[in-house]
Amino acid sequence: MTELTKDDDAVLELPDVARIGADVLTGVGKAVVGKRPELELVLAAILAGGHVLLEDFPGLGKTLAARSFAQTLGLTFRRLQFTPDLLPADVTGSFVYDQRVSEFEFRPGPVFAGLLLADEVNRTPPKTQSALLEAMQEHQVTVEGTTFALPDPFCVLATANPVEYEGTYPLPEAQLDRFLLRVPFGYLSGDDEWLVLERRMQRQREDIVLDAVTDTAGVRAMRRAVETVTVEESVGRYCVALASATRSRPEVQVGASPRGALALLLTARSLAVLRGRDYVIPEDVKDVGVAALAHRLTLRPETWMQRVSSVQVAQAVLDAVPVPSSRLADGGAGPSRQVR
Repeated sequence: MTELTKDDDAVLELPDVARIGADVLTGVGKAVVGKRPELELVLAAILAGGHVLLEDFPGLGKTLAARSFAQTLGLTFRRLQFTPDLLPADVTGSFVYDQRVSEFEFRPGPVFAGLLLADEVNRTPPKTQSALLEAMQEHQVTVEGTTFALPDPFCVLATANPVEYEGTYPLPEAQLDRFLLRVPFGYLSGDDEWLVLERRMQRQREDIVLDAVTDTAGVRAMRRAVETVTVEESVGRYCVALASATRSRPEVQVGASPRGALALLLTARSLAVLRGRDYVIPEDVKDVGVAALAHRLTLRPETWMQRVSSVQVAQAVLDAVPVPSSRLADGGAGPSRQVR
């Protein structure tokens, strides 16, 4: 386990970040079977300081993945089940009168955690959903005029059920845009599904307890190290071109904002480190493209008749926009304009 609590300002070297990231993915892979690419995207988003929306059918390991990441990263974990009767104070916390000292004291809500699992976030009314907005964007909450800082690091992994829409409240575009990535898990192959059953029989218990690979200070150091990854101007402009291309698609009513291009850049940097590089190549951007852009697209109403999804549109954009060359990826020498 990598501990950096004694030197909270320490910065890890990128090879150390890659090693720790590989250990985290290996640990989470013991619990969540057959989803290495999806887990890699989730970890990349966490290292980029973002939040992830896990949207897929029930029983595919979304909750298990969130708990497993909290255990391996050494983060405090809270699970909040969003229901129609949930109030904003149930998320942020509230002031409670303490008769012993005759004054009000603040009791923090579940949002005060290193990793918050917002389970079925689309089942609670917009008023309660909005309680997450300030926390996700500003990393703080305001209760009765008093602002409280959230732990650092702070990450939200939210789940949404794409079926059973009765009684749900679809997330508005402004809240969807707060998620760095939207990652579907999908069904397992037959061999992987049998491996899930086999592992359950071998451990002879339901709960899975994973060893911590690092701690909160270690995660902060990993995030600082990711900030040093080199991004060539051609790759940065590729991110801009992808986001811009979504706005001119005939199926799209509202395309990705500049925040979409930023999501591509930030997540691609983390992904590059996890893959053992200190620079980003266009393939890193393409690998996060659908997860970073699809949920930021608002399609025209008539597209539902054509059964066109935002995922298909995002993939079409990735296929249409020319991929730039990269001097670093090609092993070329000489000066190049870079963005850090």
